[in-house]
Amino acid sequence: MKSPLLSLPGAVPAEGVDEAVAAHYGDLFREQRALAGGTGFVDLSHRGVVTVTGEDRLSWLHLLLTQHVTDLPAGRATEALILSAHGHIEHALYLVDDGETVWMHAEPGTQEALIAYLESMKFFYRVEVADRTADFAVVHLPAGSITEVPQGVVVRETPYGRDLFLPRADLESYAADTEKHGPAAGLLAYEALRVENHQPRLGFETDHRTIPHELGWIGSAVHLQKGCYRGQETVARVQNLGKPPRRLVFLHLDGSEVHLPPHGTELHLAADGPDGRTIGFITTSVRHHELGPIALALVKRNVPVDAPLVADTTAAAQEVVVEP
Repeated sequence: MKSPLLSLPGAVPAEGVDEAVAAHYGDLFREQRALAGGTGFVDLSHRGVVTVTGEDRLSWLHLLLTQHVTDLPAGRATEALILSAHGHIEHALYLVDDGETVWMHAEPGTQEALIAYLESMKFFYRVEVADRTADFAVVHLPAGSITEVPQGVVVRETPYGRDLFLPRADLESYAADTEKHGPAAGLLAYEALRVENHQPRLGFETDHRTIPHELGWIGSAVHLQKGCYRGQETVARVQNLGKPPRRLVFLHLDGSEVHLPPHGTELHLAADGPDGRTIGFITTSVRHHELGPIALALVKRNVPVDAPLVADTTAAAQEVVVEP
């Protein structure tokens, strides 16, 4: 469903899976600077919202997710993954429990598959799973924001900001009250800060064979002191006996280029040129208000950490995110 905030002045729709919300509202860098300064908000109403209720909700989810949630305190935000039997990432979930209900948001359009999996695993557990996407919209407040949260709204508070599960019917009136929280910022501003913070995103930094170790999700989304979830054997084997085949890197791109290399652009060692052996690919590229053009990328683990790279014809310098 398209966001009503696409009717705001200057709104330009995003592309791909994000097309239901605004990429920007006419001034990308102003919007970035506002978020970096702790003002404004981001419309993430296209993300899927799923709830789990029932007295067994935490113990049941603990069996399915990569994160330790059995004793998750009310109000504490966490992240978790659902893996395939081979340890590949299928879902990335952003959760909080309000004392009665686990609220989670997931990538746009993935909630149906997520719910189908969760429903198939209910068995005799006292839980109820519901798709609340039509009723609730995710709104992001940046780190440092002192905006008061509307009464009764569930909040996920993280070092990177707060995610509100706002009643969808209140989204337009919330956006109109700019005196309280500042104007809307588009998804491109949000994505620029995500890349700056080295935060992976499902479907962007992942493909069909990505495992958590490659993206630095060990610890933040994968708890190594628990087992009994699908794909756990792969996680343990890589952690204890080996290294992941690829690693996430942060790239500073040549600022003289007009166009950003899109998702999937092949990476090569600069010494070999653009016709050399492929050693990775761009996952997300953005223009940052201070750093200029930057990107996240997946490269082969054995690529030297100080090796200059080239994405098509764009020069790129690495910063380590995941150690080789």
